[in-house]
Amino acid sequence: MAATRLHDAAWQKSRHSNSQGSCVEFARLPGGEVAVRNSRFPDGPALVYTRAEIEAMLLGVKDGEFDHLVAG
Repeated sequence: MAATRLHDAAWQKSRHSNSQGSCVEFARLPGGEVAVRNSRFPDGPALVYTRAEIEAMLLGVKDGEFDHLVAG
């Protein structure tokens, strides 16, 4: 979905985002879903996930399941 179609979305990015804009932004939608977009392309596409999908991803991140993706 085009992020521009989410008119009332309140986008939020992590305070750990860098100054070059290399981050993603999240917005909770009225139906409970969560939209995700690339902050460098705010008018580009947004992916929409269910609350359960986001919860599973966040629990995996907290448990370190994805640490290998950013390890040097």
